[in-house]
Amino acid sequence: MASSKGGGVATSPAAAAVRASDMEKMSIEQLKAIKEQTDLEVNLLQDSLNNIKTATGRLENAASSLHDLSFRPQGKKMLVPLTASLYVPGTLDDADKVLVDIGTGYFVEKTMNEGRDYCERKINLLKSNFDQLIELATKKKTVADEAGAILQAKLRQLAPTT
Repeated sequence: MASSKGGGVATSPAAAAVRASDMEKMSIEQLKAIKEQTDLEVNLLQDSLNNIKTATGRLENAASSLHDLSFRPQGKKMLVPLTASLYVPGTLDDADKVLVDIGTGYFVEKTMNEGRDYCERKINLLKSNFDQLIELATKKKTVADEAGAILQAKLRQLAPTT
């Protein structure tokens, strides 16, 4: 896990523990490489943060729907979502049993309370991951900004003054 070439969000050894004092000793090419690498990692982290926000929103919506469903009487006519935009008419058979999508097309039958607990656990896990990624992205952004500032200063030193 030394670089992010595999598509994951891994840290490169060059950018992992780079300090401003170390960067001042680097060549322009090395600084450009570090800046590009950390910018790429920040963008990947931002994409991951957006995905976590979307997933959290969906789980919160599911938990809210479970709560609403628990108040509906048996035999109640309703529209059942097949996709985000396709609904079919249906009848509520048993409000205490729900199917929970656990990923990759697998569903598990759970009680209403187990379904709510599942949603809450997943929401808490995603929020924890979100907080960790925010912290990591902030550190990466700081490294990228420092590398950019030092690179700009070195480029100004090399530029002829007129």
